[in-house]
Amino acid sequence: MSFDEEWASARSGATSMRLNQLPAEGGGGSSGGASDYKVTSKDLQAIGNEAQELYHGLDTAAFHAGAQTGTASTSLDQDGFATGSGMWTAWDKWRTQSETLLSACAHIHNHLEDTVISHTNHEEVLVTNFTMSKISEHFS
Repeated sequence: MSFDEEWASARSGATSMRLNQLPAEGGGGSSGGASDYKVTSKDLQAIGNEAQELYHGLDTAAFHAGAQTGTASTSLDQDGFATGSGMWTAWDKWRTQSETLLSACAHIHNHLEDTVISHTNHEEVLVTNFTMSKISEHFS
């Protein structure tokens, strides 16, 4: 039996993780039926790459007006306009929320990248183990 055949056989015999914790037969749950959750490394990489692109785009776009906003709010305050402190408050809220979103994008990207690497490493271990099982058969 080739590795691909042995691997397919092992995968077909494996049990699936069920997110809704319901049995496969006669399920139910919030989606109206039991279903398996399946995501490939390619899917995870695509989502991670999108998060990274969003991070870089937001990092560039979110803060470009910061210095000008600070200068304008200070000038308005010095001229006696309450708008200056309001502008600064709005900028500070924007900056804080943008930093939170940047942090989330980085977290998503890094987590999915780590997941893909871990999955790849796990697959390599399985390939090695199956290969070793075939070698062991010849020495039994």
